This record gives sequence, structure tokens and C-alpha cells, in this order.
Amino acid sequence: MTGRVEGKVVVVTGGAQGIGGGFVRALAAEGASVVIADLNLQKATALADELSGQGHKVAAFEVDVAERDQVSRMMDFAIERFGSLDVVFNNAGFNSPMKFLTVTEDNWNAIMRVNGLGVLIGTQEAAKRMIAQGTGGKIINTSSIAGRQGYPDIAPYCASKAAVIMLTQSAARELASHGITVNGFAPGVVDTPLWEKLDEDLMAIGASSRKGQAMQEFSQAILLARPAAPKDLAPMAVFLASSESDYFTGQIIMCDGGMVLV
Repeated sequence: MTGRVEGKVVVVTGGAQGIGGGFVRALAAEGASVVIADLNLQKATALADELSGQGHKVAAFEVDVAERDQVSRMMDFAIERFGSLDVVFNNAGFNSPMKFLTVTEDNWNAIMRVNGLGVLIGTQEAAKRMIAQGTGGKIINTSSIAGRQGYPDIAPYCASKAAVIMLTQSAARELASHGITVNGFAPGVVDTPLWEKLDEDLMAIGASSRKGQAMQEFSQAILLARPAAPKDLAPMAVFLASSESDYFTGQIIMCDGGMVLV
């Protein structure tokens, strides 16, 4: 099946690589016009150039998702470039492990700024424009298994992803009357650059002793016995962006291979 999001204008933050990059590719292949929004403009532009060369409608935009003026310009850019704003993926996020008893205010604030505040701002600014359009819309937020279960070496990240779940539920209740659905998803271990950096950071704080150990140990709890690749999550992204999910709102889809059962 192709064309499941034909004619939709979609913004994906953190869209230059990893999970977001996989979503961009899948959505563009299904007919969406996609804004690849990322703090790393070079990588976003490279992906946009690649996909544009294949005939897809995409554009790159540099954004810090915790800066409201930048997010506002990003949303307006999508409308000016492609004509509307139909779907927004608040996907950008990061992690910076510290052992629980050494977590600092700076570490907490930096993670919550991007992963929590960034989702709040992205949801607000998307909703304002969708309401003004009067045609409804879809907002999809990236949580994590770490929003459902705490881990001692990434406590602020866990807290931030739990915040994403509560923001998703709160926004779903607020925006339903405007025809805007708000959902999220919770990935587990995904083989992306974020996990590669996480592996290095855990080694740096002594939480693991060799490269690849963190992913291997986390993956032992996955019922399907392997980490995910971005392509494993892409069909879910297309579903959430398409009319097929019109009766879903306030939901968090676990897509972790059976790692955390809730």
C-alpha cells in the first residue's frame, strides 16, 4: 500500500537521523511533504538533498526544540513551504547518563529542557496552527520504555520520558474538541546513533566496561530477542500520521519488542 499520507504536511523534529530519519523516509515514501527539523542542519540538509533527488517533497530546517521562537518559525516554515500543517512528530530528544547519586541540577535541567519542555512547546505551537486552520491534525510524541520503568543511571531521562506520557494525555484531553489527536510511542532498544552515544557515556561513568555491553545487556529482556532498527518503527509512524489512526488519542504505543509489558 502506498500513498497513506498523500498530501499531508508533516514536521519531524530530530528528523536528520536515527528514529526520526527512519520516519522521514517512510513518510516521504507514502506521499507526505516532510520538514526535516533538527539541531544539526548539515545532517538534515544531507537527508533532504538525498530524498529530494528521489523525487520526494522534503525540506530541512534548523531548530532547537526548547526555544519557542525557533519552533514557531519552524511551524510557519512548514505552512509557507507546503501549504498547511497536518502532522507533527515531537521526536527530538537526548540522554546524558549519570549515576543516580551524582545527578546534578545541570544534568536534570538540560535533559528536561529538551525532552520535556521541547514536547510542550512543540505541541502548543503545532496545536495553535492546526486550530487556526480548522481542519484538525495529529501530534505524535516520542516517549520511551524509560518513561514506563526507571533505570538508575538515566534517572532524569526516565523522568523526562514519563513527562512526555503525561503531556500526551493532557494535550489529548485539551485538543480533542478541535479535531486534533495526540498520541505517542515508547521505543526500547533501537540501534541508532543515540544508543551508540549512550553506550560510550555509560562506559565513561563506569556503568559498563566494554563497547556494546549496554545494548547487549538491555536487549536480554526483549522477548523478540533483538534490538529494533528504525525501519521496525516506521510503519507505526505512518499509521499514526494517517487517517487509519483517527480514533486513537491519548495513547502511548509500546514498540519495544516486548521488553516492558504494561
